[in-house]
Amino acid sequence: MRLQGKVAVVTGGGAGIGRGIALCMAREGADIAIPDIQDGNAHAVVKEVEKLGRKAVAMRCDVTRAADVKASLDGVKKELGRIDILVNNAGMASSPGMPFTNNTEEDWDKTYAVNLKSVFWVTKHGIPHLRTAGGGSIIMMGSVSALAGFTRAQDAYTAAKGALISLTKSLAIQFAKDKIRCNVIHPGIVDTPLQAPYLTDAIRKEFETGIPLGRIAQPREIANVALFLASDESSFMT
Repeated sequence: MRLQGKVAVVTGGGAGIGRGIALCMAREGADIAIPDIQDGNAHAVVKEVEKLGRKAVAMRCDVTRAADVKASLDGVKKELGRIDILVNNAGMASSPGMPFTNNTEEDWDKTYAVNLKSVFWVTKHGIPHLRTAGGGSIIMMGSVSALAGFTRAQDAYTAAKGALISLTKSLAIQFAKDKIRCNVIHPGIVDTPLQAPYLTDAIRKEFETGIPLGRIAQPREIANVALFLASDESSFMT
């Protein structure tokens, strides 16, 4: 029960890594809020959280829109009483393997909006709630693509996740005085519904060959890292 009495907001918590994080944190005592553009998925996860004996709320939210985000976070405070943890998990991939010179403005802007602008809105409107709670933890979902280039390029995605590293460092320094910690996780390839259409047998084998452990990660393995960063066990990490 490492998160007993805490409330966690998990964007994009209706599936994949987000769902894994929501359930992992609920098992450790947190109440959960899920802003997700796929509200049907979010409500399904709410039912799973409630079966674990925790409170949960879901709301349809386009995290690229400031008004949606502010309304959702204000709703979480009203329904669950506080916010202690922000997990900026919502994201999307750009077209894998698309040559850089074929990128379009529309694809670039959409990828940046979902992967970076959303973090701005959630964190901007979430920090006042964390301050009211006396501090908290902000967890960003980055990507190994921000740390290394790939033959199968995803340039807009990679650039957005790279910017997320710098934003995380800036926020960590600014809000340490408020007892708000900010960290970023960089998963490799994870077996999620988002990746399923892309992970053909050949591509899966290609990834597995390049991974020292010889397999693709499961969502729960990323969720356990997020749990650690949300808990007091990581109280000196930012």
